[in-house]
Amino acid sequence: MKHLFIINPKAGKENARQSLEKKIRRCFSGLEYEIAVTRYAGQAREMTRAAGESGQEVRVYACGGDGTLNEVVCGGAGYDNLAVTHVPVGTGNDFLRIFGKGAKRFHDLEALRTGPQTPMDVIDCNGKLGLDIACAGVDARVANDVHKYKNLPIPIGAGAYVIALFENIFRKEIARPMKVTVAGQTFDQDFTILCVCNGRHYGGGFMPVGDAMPDDGVLDILLVRKVSLFTFLRLLKTYATGRYRERPDLIWEFHTDRIDFSSAERIITVVDGEVMEDTSFTVSLSEKKINFFYPQGVTYAVERKISTPAG
Repeated sequence: MKHLFIINPKAGKENARQSLEKKIRRCFSGLEYEIAVTRYAGQAREMTRAAGESGQEVRVYACGGDGTLNEVVCGGAGYDNLAVTHVPVGTGNDFLRIFGKGAKRFHDLEALRTGPQTPMDVIDCNGKLGLDIACAGVDARVANDVHKYKNLPIPIGAGAYVIALFENIFRKEIARPMKVTVAGQTFDQDFTILCVCNGRHYGGGFMPVGDAMPDDGVLDILLVRKVSLFTFLRLLKTYATGRYRERPDLIWEFHTDRIDFSSAERIITVVDGEVMEDTSFTVSLSEKKINFFYPQGVTYAVERKISTPAG
């Protein structure tokens, strides 16, 4: 078996990258391994696809943030001879939160090297693949606008997020018109949030569906109806902590394998942190799966609590 470490040099600090490379050489001495450092966006996807096409049994370690993991998933989905994991180096590591306290063990390369693997579902959004969450509402617009402010002379990250949040909540309409078809029903009205969960966490701390499972063949979908600013601010914590069943009048839930949505205006949709923009989207379960490996002894399993969809 070959072990391929794909490192995003823009994720984390330079000394952290050097420390990681030393750890790799120490832990994998005597084994077949390769350290590859990306030079441009999309190269991690290309490297992973090439590893899958080689036919050799290989484990790919995405060393970076959620964007690096997404590239590796896009390149490795559908290859039975290949498995991927995430070595969290970047600032955003939302998918690993599904492992709870066990997420810390993804820094343990020896535990990863010998850990189990399981085939996980993959989201397909207009051909763009993802492992975690796709969203298309005010949350997606905030995520998109954060990038506009990162170059301003303000504290990186939190400062840009606050400005983007303020602009989209207080200066713009929270809800936007969309035609949505899901689970045999069609709705043509304004929605505040549309969230499609394969994993459980996004946005650095939001957990809309706490019992979502990435290997159950089901997408857990939430639609938040049009609400006032006052109601939105009160509802936000309920939504962010996975307590959506407390407000079936405002948050509709569906557990299915596909959702279609469109609008006369262009819709911003975010898949695992990657921004897309179009007037029509289909989000569904891909025919491809991705083998994901993780440290022995950690788990992402939770008890499912499926209820009848509202609306």
